Amino acid sequence: MIEAGTTDSAVEVLFPPDVIAARIGELCQEIAAAGLRNPLVVPILTGSFVFSADLLRGLHAAGLTPEVDFLTLSSYRHTTRSAGSVDILRDMELDVADRDVLLVDDILDTGRTLAYAKDLVAARGARRLLTCVLLNKRVRRVVTIEADFIAFECPPVFVVGYGMDLANRYRELPFVGRVASD
Repeated sequence: MIEAGTTDSAVEVLFPPDVIAARIGELCQEIAAAGLRNPLVVPILTGSFVFSADLLRGLHAAGLTPEVDFLTLSSYRHTTRSAGSVDILRDMELDVADRDVLLVDDILDTGRTLAYAKDLVAARGARRLLTCVLLNKRVRRVVTIEADFIAFECPPVFVVGYGMDLANRYRELPFVGRVASD
């Protein structure tokens, strides 16, 4: 167990920093091999910001020069359960029409957020639309959707760290973990 620092709760490491970094390197090679033309990477904020930053640096190392725009969506707010609806908190600024777009999210859980983003970008005329997630958690899927690129399969626990939070805490952790029960 590693102490989170901001609370008395311990956080159990599920995916350590070195394992995450190695997998992102592999993932970037897979994405580069997909042949995206003039790619636009659209991280779905806020949970994916750390993953997206590392992914963008890896894509550069893999020979891609993507543009970046951001989409802020929320289905969780300050809870550990999806609210069942998705809200746009910040919309993209760049035009996606006739572009190859890579949507990036931290976790594919219920599927609502990624499906919403995918439908939104498709409706705006993206030429090609691919999705990439750090974690794929299949146990709570309520929407039929699969990511094109997946870093890790996630166990059926609530995860924090590496940009993901619990009521805005734990985002700073350099690993993905779960808050241990007392």
